[in-house]
Amino acid sequence: MKHFKLSSACLLMLSFFACTPQAGSEKDRDIDNKVEELLGKMTLQEKIGQMNQLSPNGSIDQIAGVIKEGKVGSLLNLTDPELVNKVQEIAVKESRLGIPVLMSRDVIHGYKTIFPIPLGQAATFNPRIAEDGARIAAVEASADGIRWTFAPMIDISRDPRWGRMAESCGEDPYLSAVMGAAMVKGFQGDSLDDPTAIAACVKHFVGYGAAEGGKDYNSTFIPERELRNVYFPPFEAAAKAGCATFMTSFNDNDGVPSTGNSFILKEVLRGEWNYDGVVVTDWASATEMIAHGFCKDAKEAAEKSVNAGIDMEMVSGSFMENLETLVKEKKVSVATIDNAVRNILRLKFRLGLFDNPYVVSDQTVKYAESHLAKAKEAVEQSVILLKNDNEVLPLGEMVRTVAVVGPMADAPHDQMGTWVFDGEKEHTQTPLKALREMYGDKVQIIYEPGLAYSRDKQTSGIAKAVAAARRADVVLAFVGEESILSGEAHSLADLNLRGAQSELIEALAKAGKPLVTVVMAGRPLTIGKEVDESAAVLYSFHPGTMGGPAIADLLFGKVVPSGKTPVTFPKMVGQVPVYYAHHHTGRAPSGKETLIDDIPLEAGQTSLGCTSFYMDAGFGPLFPFGYGLSYTTFAYDVLELSADKLAANATLTARVNVTNTGKYAGTEVVQLYVQDKVASVARPVKELKGFQRVTLQPGETKTVTFSLPVSELAFWNIDMKKVVEPGEFKLWLGTNSEEGLSADFEVIN
Repeated sequence: MKHFKLSSACLLMLSFFACTPQAGSEKDRDIDNKVEELLGKMTLQEKIGQMNQLSPNGSIDQIAGVIKEGKVGSLLNLTDPELVNKVQEIAVKESRLGIPVLMSRDVIHGYKTIFPIPLGQAATFNPRIAEDGARIAAVEASADGIRWTFAPMIDISRDPRWGRMAESCGEDPYLSAVMGAAMVKGFQGDSLDDPTAIAACVKHFVGYGAAEGGKDYNSTFIPERELRNVYFPPFEAAAKAGCATFMTSFNDNDGVPSTGNSFILKEVLRGEWNYDGVVVTDWASATEMIAHGFCKDAKEAAEKSVNAGIDMEMVSGSFMENLETLVKEKKVSVATIDNAVRNILRLKFRLGLFDNPYVVSDQTVKYAESHLAKAKEAVEQSVILLKNDNEVLPLGEMVRTVAVVGPMADAPHDQMGTWVFDGEKEHTQTPLKALREMYGDKVQIIYEPGLAYSRDKQTSGIAKAVAAARRADVVLAFVGEESILSGEAHSLADLNLRGAQSELIEALAKAGKPLVTVVMAGRPLTIGKEVDESAAVLYSFHPGTMGGPAIADLLFGKVVPSGKTPVTFPKMVGQVPVYYAHHHTGRAPSGKETLIDDIPLEAGQTSLGCTSFYMDAGFGPLFPFGYGLSYTTFAYDVLELSADKLAANATLTARVNVTNTGKYAGTEVVQLYVQDKVASVARPVKELKGFQRVTLQPGETKTVTFSLPVSELAFWNIDMKKVVEPGEFKLWLGTNSEEGLSADFEVIN
């Protein structure tokens, strides 16, 4: 037996925090002195200009004048290095104070080399993958002069109807905190003044992922305790990790739009977390407070935004139009504006823009071989094996002919997923292309798509696909959703496969050959029927540029799946929102309740089970959080805790033996969950508190060790104080949120 000791994943964040500048360092003091010196030279109009962000739409002719006048602090969406340098030359040489402009762009999960969507990266349960993806994106984007990105998005996402779930790290605060901190580290590198570093921007602060009904931009109703226990933690972790900027969200929460919410921006972000970075609005979210009915006009929007704690306004222009007047009317103080401008100038100094405003473009970094290799590795670890009856996968030597069908088999644009403004489908390697190039000499590949695209309702091609299936030893069906079906403003009320894809799977299942279904999508889909009809199912959240080679190697066993679900998969949309960390209820289901098909006729008042359940959905989700199979199997044994009673300032050590009981080398994601049995307020049935990826050879056993500070059990109690309450707890170590070995311990005063 080998002993395998790793700290829990929360300790990985500590290494990220250690890389951030220390408050009060000589470098910080020097920057602060430079900021104050420059601020003292600025006119009120120049200060307001720094708070103004514009989008020139690829041309700077119309804004050259405002750059000279110092009326713009940041520009969006300039990706031509020559134009970037031209802007900086105007700003540095022709404006009165020579303040450089901060160039920004939405670089979400890759710039040219596209990684899996963030939800897919979260499925790896590997923060190194997230850091690598962000680092490569920063290197490629900075080559075009981009020094600020609006990522990562770490909204807690528990409703797959919401299209922007694709951009999130899923439903869990702990996983989102760890992966989000890793992305911040990747984007910003070891030092912001490195020319390849770009400032990260965590978004959307706060609650945006809880939009009512899963409709983008919709209202949220999250009480303060829920904000603090569930929605704030990833953002606090990002702040501690040194994230340079924050973005407010579009939604109002309990009637107050985030862009005008002084509680979250002043009391929490600035006051409690001591954050000194830049806070920017989302696109026009300042003036959208008019549509919310929170402001009567742009002037009031500017007043409420700035007084709430906003530093920079994205594109809507209300600051430039109204702040000078608001200062004269004493509705906004000069001190408030000075604080905002301090934050902006401090960021520009930290980025080294005053010393090196120009970009020296190295285009060779785009699609570098090392970048493509990292992107492929990310896909390999992100794909989730949901089913594998009779060990259909991996495809063995007996397979001589493979039928490749489905609209996602050769969809180079769509497999990149949402938020790929700069991705180029010419560089995308699809599963069909990869299978032909990598395994075409070993097997005959017959390609019949059956459907032209995911929403295609024309069924005339299905017969050809079935005919191809009958000629093959195995059928690989690539289905899912096009990239346009997920992302911002792409919410859905129906999560079934679109078009005639379900009919395609049903027809293929009747062909008499093993059916392997590979789903590429931006969210969990309700695919229970298709799972039942398939011998094996792989789920790939839109995998990006290198999806094809990675999936090909997974299918043929060169790589063994290790991805885990970062969100709960519902059986049907009526279960939504569905997530593992729900609260206890006074009437939890027992599993013995009568379901709809078993209700007798004329049942009258017969009890069907007076518990919290759906008569038509059965019990539980389609797949729980943290779920994912492997080509091998893992056994857990001998869970040990270092103590059964601990003080609040102690650290609990938990150990478990994990054995590879199958015939393939594989990687298991060992997950640690905790339950607070009795507290001053109802607590979740389980909470993720750690995870580790453990690689084992066949027959090998490793002892996996977690260190859990008791302080990690703190929550915001009935008095709205963050405390660790004494009492009884249960701990699980296992393979997903529903399975594992458990042990009890007690926290004492």
